[in-house]
Amino acid sequence: MSIVTFLNSSKEESGKTLSIAAIATYMSIEHNYRILVISTTDAKDSFRRCFWEEKKQKKRNLGIFGPNARLEVENGVDGLSRLIRSNKISPDVITNYTKVVFRDRLEILLGSEAREKANSVLSEQQEIEKVYPDIISTANQYYDLVFVDLDENVKADLRKTIIDNSDLLIVNMSQRLRSIEQFAKAKEEEPQFRTKKTLILVGRYDRYSKYTAKNISRYLGEKNQILTIPYNTLYFEAAEEAGVPDLFLKFRKSIDPDDRNAFFIQEVKRAADNIIYRLQDLQMKM
Repeated sequence: MSIVTFLNSSKEESGKTLSIAAIATYMSIEHNYRILVISTTDAKDSFRRCFWEEKKQKKRNLGIFGPNARLEVENGVDGLSRLIRSNKISPDVITNYTKVVFRDRLEILLGSEAREKANSVLSEQQEIEKVYPDIISTANQYYDLVFVDLDENVKADLRKTIIDNSDLLIVNMSQRLRSIEQFAKAKEEEPQFRTKKTLILVGRYDRYSKYTAKNISRYLGEKNQILTIPYNTLYFEAAEEAGVPDLFLKFRKSIDPDDRNAFFIQEVKRAADNIIYRLQDLQMKM
């Protein structure tokens, strides 16, 4: 059971969430792992669009609740945060608050909706954020792999706690020189980025750029070639239309080495395999 945290090397957009969605979907299909993805962003996060079509809420007359009132049950992080604060959380309860992609294989714990609610207050958001470390550690007792999509808006002290408690860090960067230089500086300042606990991943990768995976690896002094999730038209369209699961199932059945989508799947597989291998290597040395 391992915690894998994905974080950006800077505030620049790196395609982190879509990279997680691709890796988690591939691993849940190809490997016998039970995976939970935890989003620490707000209700507008991309996981919703990747896996589920938006459903409009129907207004209902609920009698004593008033005409056209809405009766909502909190799920995701919002619901779990209340359980944790009342000391009622247990590992097997978490699954009641997740959304299922593949049963017993892949589940998503969506981020807080507090920022989206007009009547929410800052203190409520902060209280919800505080429970992330507890949710992550509790989930790690139940799932084989816990993937954390660490948002830049999470407070610095909580980010540090989550990072310190992670078994593996996936640092995401863009293919721009500025992003590469910023991580090179961070690597000098943060010792953990120089250890085997860290892998580097470039999202929305363009293999025809001069900043290839090989060149970036050489620039950063990495012994192993950095990981990439290439830009792929079919994937990025599917990620806007709740089509990611179906796309990966289709690729599994029909992908051909000469297909223009083959490179995308090869790199997703390489990323997944490297994550598994690195976790196993780190556990053997504990």
